[in-house]
Amino acid sequence: MKAYIVGVGMTKFEKPETRDWQYWDMVREAGTAALEDAGVRYEQVEQVPVGYCFQPSTAGQRAVYELGLTGVPVCNVNNNCATGSTALMLARQFVAGGGSDCVLAVGFEKMARGSLGGGGSDGGEDFAASPVARHYGIMAAAHGFAMSPPTAQIFGNAAREHMERYGTTPAQLAAVGAKNHRHSVHNPYAQFQDPYTVAEVLAARTVHDPLTKLQCSPTSDGAAAAVVVSERFVERHGLGERAVEIAAQAMATDTGASFASGTCVDAVGTPMSRAAARQVYAASGLGPGDLDVIELHDCFSVNELLTYEALGLCGEGESGKLVESGATTYGGRWVVNPSGGLISKGHPLGATGIAQAAELTWQLRGEAGPRQVPGARTGLAHNIGLGGAAVVTLLRRR
Repeated sequence: MKAYIVGVGMTKFEKPETRDWQYWDMVREAGTAALEDAGVRYEQVEQVPVGYCFQPSTAGQRAVYELGLTGVPVCNVNNNCATGSTALMLARQFVAGGGSDCVLAVGFEKMARGSLGGGGSDGGEDFAASPVARHYGIMAAAHGFAMSPPTAQIFGNAAREHMERYGTTPAQLAAVGAKNHRHSVHNPYAQFQDPYTVAEVLAARTVHDPLTKLQCSPTSDGAAAAVVVSERFVERHGLGERAVEIAAQAMATDTGASFASGTCVDAVGTPMSRAAARQVYAASGLGPGDLDVIELHDCFSVNELLTYEALGLCGEGESGKLVESGATTYGGRWVVNPSGGLISKGHPLGATGIAQAAELTWQLRGEAGPRQVPGARTGLAHNIGLGGAAVVTLLRRR
């Protein structure tokens, strides 16, 4: 059965501790907005998958109880940075499998200030017990372990590998950050809305060479929600004008290819992103040339470049030249991260994947205002988490 997004909502993504609110306040705001956007009452919702990483068990129930006490099943989801898209995938599966006609997918995060840890950064006992110990072990063997934030290290080292192998330049990496900060100027939900030039991105404080602060996603507070329904629900309630079809969706996790090369490029998830994209293209009958707008997981500028290649937007090693050419911004072949992406919109882990779907829904409906991609009919979301999971979702206007 087909599944459709008929309503989306999100909070503004903000620096932790900016607002005096709790995670359930975020979910009430985002969930209410999604339900109102769909014209659906919470009493019509049959299941609620809720994604988050840093709150206690059953925090999902505590959060969605703000929307209603109807006794529906609530499933808590944690899949690292791919948590939000995993909750969305569960919602689609509940609907596509025929078990439910109306599901609310929710993602939220209330984070601490400062850099995100990597699950043990000292190389000792904590590191060995980390779920991502194998990933960081690849990095440590090839590059050692520095004092900078672990996630910045592994992606920064992936950038250095790409530069050494393909001649990618610091300016090309910085072009990703400059593009996404420029896009976020018109996004009222974005944590940052200031434009920066490539020179300013390069001149920012280095987090882990070659990545500067303006090429790294921040920690953020925020929530997002999406109402996913069946085709019969769309027809029964006259929601055809609001409906955006989830045409295909796939999740891939790490295989031997993630570790066999001993490179950070593979350890940060390029093989699983490529595998998920191929599954989605095969299932939908569409390919990179059919896409209009893309929201992808630019946790660091290098990951946007790696994802260009994994999604088939360009050949291996050609992503630096692709962003430099202007092909991934307004007036180019695709518009990538019109929201500002994680780098500028923000990255509350559990909310990110659903926020990507929200942006694409607005784009495909023609409701994105000054950041609207002209004539957008198809969109692709890519959300990845170390440890690992990569979720690729293809949306198209009904």
